[in-house]
Amino acid sequence: MKKIVAAGLLIAFAFLGGCGTTGESHEEAASGIGQTESKPETEITYASSKDINDMNPHLYLGSMPAQGMVYESLVENTKDGIMPLLAESWEISEDGKTYLFHLRKGVTFHDGEPFNAEAVKRNMDAVQANADKHSWIKLSSKIKSVEAVDEYTVKLSLTGPYDPTLVELSMTRPYVFVSPKDFKNGGTKDGLNGYHGTGPYKLAEHKVNQYAVFVANENYWGGPPSIKRITAKVLPAGETTFLALQKGEVNFVFTDDRGADSIDPESMKQLADSGQFQVIRSEAMNTKMIVANTSRTDRPVHETAVREALWYAIDRETISQDIFDGMETPASTLFSSNVNYANVELKERGYDAEKAEQILQDAGWVSGNAGSARVKEGKRLAMSLYYDSNSSSQKTEAEYIQHAVKNIGMELEIIGEESSSIANRRASGDYDLLFNQTWGLAYDPQSTIAAFTSSSSYLHATKGITEADELYGDIEAVMASTDENDRKKLYADILTIVHDEAVFIPLTHGRVSVVAPSSLQGISFKQTQFELPFEQMHFTS
Repeated sequence: MKKIVAAGLLIAFAFLGGCGTTGESHEEAASGIGQTESKPETEITYASSKDINDMNPHLYLGSMPAQGMVYESLVENTKDGIMPLLAESWEISEDGKTYLFHLRKGVTFHDGEPFNAEAVKRNMDAVQANADKHSWIKLSSKIKSVEAVDEYTVKLSLTGPYDPTLVELSMTRPYVFVSPKDFKNGGTKDGLNGYHGTGPYKLAEHKVNQYAVFVANENYWGGPPSIKRITAKVLPAGETTFLALQKGEVNFVFTDDRGADSIDPESMKQLADSGQFQVIRSEAMNTKMIVANTSRTDRPVHETAVREALWYAIDRETISQDIFDGMETPASTLFSSNVNYANVELKERGYDAEKAEQILQDAGWVSGNAGSARVKEGKRLAMSLYYDSNSSSQKTEAEYIQHAVKNIGMELEIIGEESSSIANRRASGDYDLLFNQTWGLAYDPQSTIAAFTSSSSYLHATKGITEADELYGDIEAVMASTDENDRKKLYADILTIVHDEAVFIPLTHGRVSVVAPSSLQGISFKQTQFELPFEQMHFTS
């Protein structure tokens, strides 16, 4: 077996003493009642445009940043590769089908239950009992069995070699661990009786659509966090959140798990210029894109020419500078070049409205009267574009794109809906075009690409192209390949197919932005857009 050994603790925490809490109730703290403009130096109150929702990490309704504070995985994906977390070390068999994990000792769940091999087995079995729900993650179809070898050793057996196994085990969900006491009906697919993980924070209080309070886990295996209380306060994005920051009702905002910022770039700059706040941004984490539903054979979006024309008609530089104030950079491909296996030579498609018009003309879409949609065989060149109604930037982008494509004879109806509704449309195929984003730096390319075949993700986007069978065959092959050169070739083929077919139309490379008090130190980013390491943060005295 190939031996992989932990090199010390994964995370080193720096702790500073802070002043005590004010003694006010959680509800008062969350609402701002009785507070001054300064927050206790052990507390963060962040604005969120949506409720934390269901905190069951084996399902998909909850807030990922919130779940990331409470639950942990066996391993963590870092800039230096996969590193230990709840597993101190692991061994992989030569055939790539068996993983032996050696667990960290002395770890307990928030309710006092021991974290051990049996807890790992029960959690992973619970996830697998609902495998259809996790079809987007290929590991769910590869797991053959999970065995507790002894109290602190777990054996994971796969049906075949699967190169992204450790990466997918490192994700925010679903392969994270809940106290077995919280299980309902012997599992987790029917819900949980409580939300007790092993993470640095515990969920203390939740008032739906108002706030949630997380308190420090003083028994955390990595040491108690300096920030003792974190409140997620539900506020509408935009002006309301901006005013709340100015008034001191909240003191922290960050890009949420939909890739949306609570306030616009100009507001961030204004807060930073005041000297009371700092703005910190990560490197490129993901690609914001428009997903095209190629399976709608009765709609214009089914045609490659229409999708390609849409691609050429969008000026990404304008979106980057005028909408994001340069905070997001123009994207010309599905993945940025810092993503593994993504440095592939692909057809250039820059902004070129004249070329977009020519493509449509050559495809038989005849120009009508000025300002009206083109027509082909009696059908108008009209489509719908769905955006997240809680994202001010998506709405602005949608309006800009709607105006831009009108100039080439393409009519877009833009529709704002809740993110959950858009996710349902993506799964059901009830859309022409919708905004979305790649899984992000830590998970890609394999996670986004695996989703090409998933009925809950991008199956409707990909199954209408001519090369669909070839695409799916390449995806299956790359996930099982143990040869590095073979994987490079397969990923290149996959990326070339979806690029040439203009299935995923890139807009910008997104980053995570944090607006925080100037006195807050230790702010950093993980290799994921879904979590922040709050446990590493502390206020200066």
